[in-house]
Amino acid sequence: MNKSLIRVCITLLLTAGLFTGCATAPIDYPRTPSEAITDTRDTTLGKAAADWQKKHPGTSGFYPLLNGTDALGARLALIDAAESSIDAQYFLMKHDMAGTVFVGKLLEAADRGVRVRLLLDDVFTTVDDDIFLLLNQHPNIEMRLFNPVGRGGASFWLNYLADFDRANRRMHNKSFTIDNQVSIVGGRNIAEEYFELKDSEEFRDADMLCFGPVASDIAKTFDRFWNHELSLPVEAFDTGNKDLDLAKVRAEVSEDRVNQAETIYKRAIETDLLQDIANGRIALFPARYEVITDDPDKLLSKVSQDHKILVTRMARVILNAQDEVIVVTPYLIPGDSGLEFWQEVVDNDVRVIMLTNSLASNNHIPVHAAYARYRHRLIDIGVELREMRVDATTTKDTDTEAFETATLHTKAIMVDRKLLFIGSLNLDPRSIDINTEMGVLIKSADMSQQIAEPFFETLQERSYRVIEAEDGSLRWIGIIDGVEVIEKGEPQAGAWTRFKAFLSRILPESQL
Repeated sequence: MNKSLIRVCITLLLTAGLFTGCATAPIDYPRTPSEAITDTRDTTLGKAAADWQKKHPGTSGFYPLLNGTDALGARLALIDAAESSIDAQYFLMKHDMAGTVFVGKLLEAADRGVRVRLLLDDVFTTVDDDIFLLLNQHPNIEMRLFNPVGRGGASFWLNYLADFDRANRRMHNKSFTIDNQVSIVGGRNIAEEYFELKDSEEFRDADMLCFGPVASDIAKTFDRFWNHELSLPVEAFDTGNKDLDLAKVRAEVSEDRVNQAETIYKRAIETDLLQDIANGRIALFPARYEVITDDPDKLLSKVSQDHKILVTRMARVILNAQDEVIVVTPYLIPGDSGLEFWQEVVDNDVRVIMLTNSLASNNHIPVHAAYARYRHRLIDIGVELREMRVDATTTKDTDTEAFETATLHTKAIMVDRKLLFIGSLNLDPRSIDINTEMGVLIKSADMSQQIAEPFFETLQERSYRVIEAEDGSLRWIGIIDGVEVIEKGEPQAGAWTRFKAFLSRILPESQL
């Protein structure tokens, strides 16, 4: 299948959508602007932040959340602590146990009088509109969908294709702010795989717990998206279902599901990390910072350098590196301009280490197919290229049952082991040109060093070093059970996976 045939197929789908009736989202639906609640000094978190500021003036506090259970527990514990407001912004939420526990705690907070604003990108969020409409019935909860696709007429995806130019542009930001005092930003969405709740797969991801003035800056970025013209109240999609009743649904939730949610909740908030932070055995890292976000208007504009705010800022940071740049990204498609950029970095005598997914560990095979075209050139310019092993997993609390597969989902950049960026940015055309992204750049040598040391200690055991052999072909070098192994083809990937990657080479790189 070639590109011309793909265009014909899309045209046929669009035509089918016209015959069945396509619907556009009611972007002009009326909405009331709102802002973060800033006067939260009298809350418990506000008082704690003020006390912390006296000891660490001019900085905010940070701590990395590298474990999925810790990351879920931190979110749930913060919801429990909320007294004034909760602002949550995510690329996707699923109707699974992670989503159930998260929403259940939001409801509890709203019942206490906490104002909850929940903003989700529309396309990959799988929760039914009726559930959001139910949540929206609560007087203290307001739900909005960002850049939604029309619900009426043809199917969801036909509506997506019919309005492709707009619907293809997505909000990929992830932030979570409590009482304007504490935030979590990073790569995790609200679904089981991000919090180690699935036996079949483990996403290796990273978030950052942010405490103090940084939370107020993150809240401001939330407000920019919340009040944007592409942010639509869920009541715009009211189905007219007269059976929707929040009290009735609460009463009908099965006992088994409640018990399962309570088990997950208890396990999450009782992790060693959270207990250590609560009891003062682990201190936050005081540091100066920079919150960086693309503007939501990026999604309404033709792609230009002016709208690539995040990647442009990070490029300047990386070009000022003196010794070393570590890049961890699940999806890596540098393009010709990216190769030129990294060539400049390496030419400055800076060591560049990149860790990305292997074919076997990648959950987006078309992205890997595009990335594979650049491996030789990345190696040739001097990048130390590594790929995640699909069996680079941890074990559950029982220490007996291992996860089956690992997928890298962390988005992080470390410069000279002094600067650390964690956020939502992938190094691919979709993140750079099409979607909006955000993150926080933290200036802390102590924290960077604490993360870098175990990273390098486990790098050989959890990844393959990709090199060129003398004959110009690729080799994958790994350490398995203490023994060096050398693979001549995509390691740990079966024939069917390799065949799908081969077929995916026809897809347009600019959309990946």
